[in-house]
Amino acid sequence: MTTRIIDVRGKKVELLEAGAGEPVLYLHDMWDVHTAQAGMFPFHEQLATRFRVTAPAHPGCGESGSINTIADIDDLAYHYFDVLEALGIGSATILGVGLGGWIALEMAVRNPERIGRMALVGASGLQSPDALVADVFMYSQHRDGGVMNELREILFADPNSHVAKSIVPDGRVSIPDEVRRYKSLTIGGRVGWEPPYFHNRKLKDRLRRVACPTLLVWGEQDRFVPVANGRVMAEHIPGAALKVLPGAGHSALIEQPRESLDLIAPFLAGGAA
Repeated sequence: MTTRIIDVRGKKVELLEAGAGEPVLYLHDMWDVHTAQAGMFPFHEQLATRFRVTAPAHPGCGESGSINTIADIDDLAYHYFDVLEALGIGSATILGVGLGGWIALEMAVRNPERIGRMALVGASGLQSPDALVADVFMYSQHRDGGVMNELREILFADPNSHVAKSIVPDGRVSIPDEVRRYKSLTIGGRVGWEPPYFHNRKLKDRLRRVACPTLLVWGEQDRFVPVANGRVMAEHIPGAALKVLPGAGHSALIEQPRESLDLIAPFLAGGAA
């Protein structure tokens, strides 16, 4: 894995890059690479054995700058069109997770020809009336002397698992980890602060414009963006397929890296959803 900084129309963007082969643009979530930790998780390392993985840090995350240029999800979508141009990518293969999945959807409905294929994991952007997106901002506050169980409950199927507690520990964390958490919540607040959280009311009616093969992957026990929202996406994106991972929560790639890879890698390589 290597890290470098590129200039995107005067904006500093940090990239994590690993692997070789066909390029995959990875758009990260709020507890993910660049946010929960600086580097890649086992899922990303395994993905990089099959593809050339490029993971930009969202504005304000990692060493990327220009958080002040982002006021809503529209700004993030067009920021990533600029990133595609800077990387020389004409038609992108995108793996987007959570917030990153929402960004990918907004790109695909604006300029369908720029997205060749996309896999979305627990993507936000919609709001099913009977399955509300959780208030991650409230649950991110320390409770009862630093206990973070409520946040772990919306991110992981088992909030008491070793992996859940390593990603979202109780009590004080290191200063770099705290800064990453703060930056993650800041970019999330720019686009998803007002209830209903992480939701574009116009997006559902625009999903018919998605023209690329689309795979939706959801943790069955996702309590941040419930799987009912994935079913709505699958109904409105032409030809989309929804695959549900039993025993996984919102952080499915972290909880079940092998099972997630087995679903996603063949699709990114050109297989049917």
